[in-house]
Amino acid sequence: MKKDLIKIIKKAGKILKEGFYTDKDITFKAKKDLVTQFDVAVEKYLKKKFTKRFKNFNIIAEESDNANIEFNNSIIIDPIDGTTNFVNGVPHTAISVGVYKNKKPYLAVVYNPILDELYTAKIGRGAYLNGKELKVSLEDNFQKSLLATGFPYTSGTDENDLNDVVKKIKDVLPLCQDLRRLGSASLDLCYVARGTYEGYYEMNLKAWDVSAGVLILTEAGGKVSNISGDEYNLFEDKYLVASNGKIHDEFIKNLNL
Repeated sequence: MKKDLIKIIKKAGKILKEGFYTDKDITFKAKKDLVTQFDVAVEKYLKKKFTKRFKNFNIIAEESDNANIEFNNSIIIDPIDGTTNFVNGVPHTAISVGVYKNKKPYLAVVYNPILDELYTAKIGRGAYLNGKELKVSLEDNFQKSLLATGFPYTSGTDENDLNDVVKKIKDVLPLCQDLRRLGSASLDLCYVARGTYEGYYEMNLKAWDVSAGVLILTEAGGKVSNISGDEYNLFEDKYLVASNGKIHDEFIKNLNL
């Protein structure tokens, strides 16, 4: 399944790459939430191919109506994670596909065709970037840790979310090496997996944002939880917290100051 999955996603990556360098038709799903014709085209291609090739799985996808789809044996698709980057020519954008069996992660692919970075993982088999095995950072000093975060679309409409984002930055930034915000949750998780970041946190993420990245990170030796330190639920938790595992407890403490 993994080889077929990668083959299909790489072909879909050609659609994303073509769109990255051409004019886009942009519509707004919400005040800050963009969608382009290329999001729709990538998703349509992936759904068509996956439905034909992987008949034992249903499909949950960002630009589709998922109301009557039960999460169980599922392929979860984000056709373009980092659409704002995609629209503005920032090359931090990717196709994210997580495959779940009995609600548990099984396979993961995150593909950035602009930088030609293919992140893959299979449960119990490790995580890889373009075929090279990934391992998380060994840094265990929070003050020396480079962290990443993201800002939710609701920051433009929900004052409580905005205030919480600002408070956590104010609490955490003095205690770590620095904070980055690059705008693609799937790639941020992969950057923790490859040891670029020691940790990453964000609120209001959707299942398709992180379904692949969480497996890639854990297979690289990292840890994922909610903000209480408990098991992260793709569909229910307000915050995701991810790290190399070595700073996780202190990370959780500092986010809850």
